[in-house]
Amino acid sequence: MCGIVGYVGPRDSEGILIAGLARLEYRGYDSAGVAVIDGSGGLGLRKRAGKLKVLRDDLAEHPLAGGTTGIGHTRWATHGGPTDANAHPHLADDDKLAVIHNGIIENFSELKTDLLASGATFRSETDTEVAAVLLGREYRANGGDLVEAFRATVARLEGAFTLLAVHEDHPGLVVGARRNSPLVIGLGEGENFLGSDVAAFVEHTRKALAIGQDEIVAITPGGVEVTDFHGDAVTVEPFEVTWDAAAAEKGGWSSFMAKEVSEEPEAVANTIRGRIRDGEVAIPELDGLDELFTGLSRIIVIACGTAAYAGMVGMYALEQWARVPVDVELAHEFRYRDPVIGPDTLVVSISQSGETMDTLMAVKYARERGARTLSICNTQGATIPRESDAIIYTHAGPEVAVASTKAFVAQITALYLLALHVGRVRGALGATEAAQQVLELEEVPEKIRWVLETQQSRIEEFAGWMADTRSVLFLGRHVGYPIALEGALKLKEISYIHAEGFAAGELKHGPIALIEPGQPVFVLVPSPRESPLLHAKVVSNIQEIQARGARVIVVAEEGDAAVLPFADEVLRIPLAAPLFEPLLAVVPLHIFAMGLATAKGLDVDQPRNLAKSVTVE
Repeated sequence: MCGIVGYVGPRDSEGILIAGLARLEYRGYDSAGVAVIDGSGGLGLRKRAGKLKVLRDDLAEHPLAGGTTGIGHTRWATHGGPTDANAHPHLADDDKLAVIHNGIIENFSELKTDLLASGATFRSETDTEVAAVLLGREYRANGGDLVEAFRATVARLEGAFTLLAVHEDHPGLVVGARRNSPLVIGLGEGENFLGSDVAAFVEHTRKALAIGQDEIVAITPGGVEVTDFHGDAVTVEPFEVTWDAAAAEKGGWSSFMAKEVSEEPEAVANTIRGRIRDGEVAIPELDGLDELFTGLSRIIVIACGTAAYAGMVGMYALEQWARVPVDVELAHEFRYRDPVIGPDTLVVSISQSGETMDTLMAVKYARERGARTLSICNTQGATIPRESDAIIYTHAGPEVAVASTKAFVAQITALYLLALHVGRVRGALGATEAAQQVLELEEVPEKIRWVLETQQSRIEEFAGWMADTRSVLFLGRHVGYPIALEGALKLKEISYIHAEGFAAGELKHGPIALIEPGQPVFVLVPSPRESPLLHAKVVSNIQEIQARGARVIVVAEEGDAAVLPFADEVLRIPLAAPLFEPLLAVVPLHIFAMGLATAKGLDVDQPRNLAKSVTVE
């Protein structure tokens, strides 16, 4: 989950590294550090526990000597707490070699025991320093060849890792290696970059190369060389970054989350754009891949956290429009239960970053067993799309806040496009119905915009009144159930209070015991027009909890008067067909979570103990 950046070129590397780390801080913010080879060939190091600002302030007061080669790191702690000593970079080879790392080295304990027995010493508790010391020894054993030292080192490492290193004997060279952890190259004019993702260097170049599994890269100002772990040359796939640096800036908003919630209409619109032709879904990435969707016996959607809830919403659309049985599974549980899958199974993975380690390993597992694979992802050059048979990019733009918002609605949109596409390929969806669903989907961005314009200030106001709330419950039914789960997750992530989402029908089977006077409960009410039976049952649930003293906050469509006698607050969404209600109903919940956290004085962008991309198992 850590953020890494490397640079070689004619400019001062320290400023470029710090700017890159600022764009990667969403990946980890326990500590940060940089190592720079200065003009005289010396290696300068500075690292500090805390957010990037601590390091930035330290460098402003005690600047390093200027240099044009360097690496930088922002950390999400795994091995060892967030201290100065455990911060990256780590030094080795008499402090001439600096190493940064993203991932977990699973056999670090055995390696450390061997190194200690041979006289090595350590200054931290991290697995990364073990890799640094090992790399330093291999560097000497390989006659000072840093690339060959990397090759020898990675042969002894187990787990997930991206490693970057610089050595003062080699100014103008940064070497990196990756296994099961992200690394991309930025191509400049007389300069080159490395990063955990393109945000590290998009300010300077939008030309990028994606590094494959088990590959080593060496960058100099004049070139890039990529080889596999055996030393064979590799052809690297180039791509153009489709957004610029301004998209990753706050742009005057109070937080990245506030900006990204405001961008939810555009996230849906951009995911749809270019994929509807003459009223029909036409996904360019799936051209010529109809065989991927024929002869299916089932679809399994795998994801984690918010992405899993998007998958649960998508399940309803896939089953209704494509008429294929669908299961939604947590990626970290999927491969450990020996699931029954084969060539007639389509495994759909969802990951905003495309680097979620649990999801990546589940995709690999599915492919090994002959399943067909398709990924839904927001990040170009990511690993999961490259491991899949097909990809649908969401085009939501960079999402910096740890709590996902616009990516969530974009993922649901992509799943709906997929469901409509598969329904057409399989002949399960008639042309008239498909056209009606496409029309509904195209109207969603404007309807989300209406929710933001008419409901946001009111939601933020009563969220402020609830700043001392200790627990909030969420109830939903049908497609409202995963939205209830999403609402609870957002509140837990950024407000640090107890929140639970329940299927409304489960209320009488246990959760109603939690209701006491004053207990806030959000209820997602289905449309009385489109789902009269479900609407009646949910209104009955509202009456049950109101009778027990709950404070009821209802999310209901315009014109639904049946909820008024039983609700303390009513948040309105525009009329929509049942399957499209989740894209509207989730918006008030995102606003509420953000408003309550802000009222509590919390950092909504960087909640404690969390990082944006979970790149370790």
